[in-house]
Amino acid sequence: PAPWLSPRPLYVPMEVSYPFPPVEDYARVVGRFVGFGGKTLEQSGQYRIPAARTVVWDALNDADVLQACIEGCESVTKLSDHRFDANITAKLGPVKTKFKATIEVSDRNPPESYSLDVSVKGGMQGFGKGRAEVELAEDQDATLLTYRVKGNVGGKLAQMGSRLITTAGRKMADGFFSKFSERWAGTI
Repeated sequence: PAPWLSPRPLYVPMEVSYPFPPVEDYARVVGRFVGFGGKTLEQSGQYRIPAARTVVWDALNDADVLQACIEGCESVTKLSDHRFDANITAKLGPVKTKFKATIEVSDRNPPESYSLDVSVKGGMQGFGKGRAEVELAEDQDATLLTYRVKGNVGGKLAQMGSRLITTAGRKMADGFFSKFSERWAGTI
């Protein structure tokens, strides 16, 4: 007889593992099944800011300064000394979308260095997660800021290609530090 008329149901056995994977693995699992694989990106840079190191440190921890300097930033909320939330509208290549970011500050060594753990969600456009290490060094009458970022993106963002995303990230960083440095132009 035809298999569709068989008294036994047709099914494919499925393996389900319990407990479900940890929360940090959901992005990887969802990306794999939806077909939007993730990409690892790295970036670094160095900027000379015409202000004393303690002033730069304080400004980097001020939500109002951050909001004024981040291009497309709608809001930055300081939840505690170690946590910020931000809403940003950014254009990455042909895609313009709103992102919600959570920033956790760790490894604080005022006014020399800290690390930022960032988690970004862009709805249907994708997600990102990364870590930035920031160092501040005195440079005569200015501050030399060095940063290194390593992160992952997934969803539709990952389909754009790492070169486009790296270029957009570099543009955002340059825009931020340009506005940040302008705050002290002519003060030294």
